[in-house]
Amino acid sequence: MRPPLPPFDLESAKAKVLAAENAWNTRDPEKVAAAYTEDSVWRNRDEFFTGRAAIVEFLTRKWVSENGYALRKDLWAFEGNRIAVRFQYEWHDETGQWWRSYGNEQWEFTPDGLMSRREASINDVRIPESARRIFGPREPGDDSPLPQQ
Repeated sequence: MRPPLPPFDLESAKAKVLAAENAWNTRDPEKVAAAYTEDSVWRNRDEFFTGRAAIVEFLTRKWVSENGYALRKDLWAFEGNRIAVRFQYEWHDETGQWWRSYGNEQWEFTPDGLMSRREASINDVRIPESARRIFGPREPGDDSPLPQQ
C-alpha cells in the first residue's frame, strides 16, 4: 500500500504530488522506484520502458548527468485513479551549463496506490546560473505554485 489511495480528491491528489516531488528530490533511484508497480510502464521524453528495474537504471543514468537536480511539481488535474501534473526542474551538465526542464506528466495508479503508468513530456531551456529559482527541496509549508515561465 502506498497512500494516499485512489480514487483521489483534491487533498489526496495534492498529497500524492508532493510525495512524488519529495521522493524525486532525494535523487535516490531505489526510493523513487518503490512508488511504482513491478511492471510500471513509462514514457520519458523519447524513451519507453517497463518495470521497476528499468526505472532504477533510468534514474541512475539520469542523475549522473543532471547535476544539482531540484524539482517542483504542481497538480494540474485528477479524476479517479489518474493525476496530471506540470513540473519544472533545474540542473547543470558536466560543463556547468544550467538548464530548466519544463514538463507534463500523466499518472495512473493501482488500487493500492502504486503508479502503474507514467508518461512524461519534457523540454529543456538553457538558463544562466543567475536565473535559477529552484535551489533544493521545497520548504515545509511552501505550497507556492510554479512560475508561469
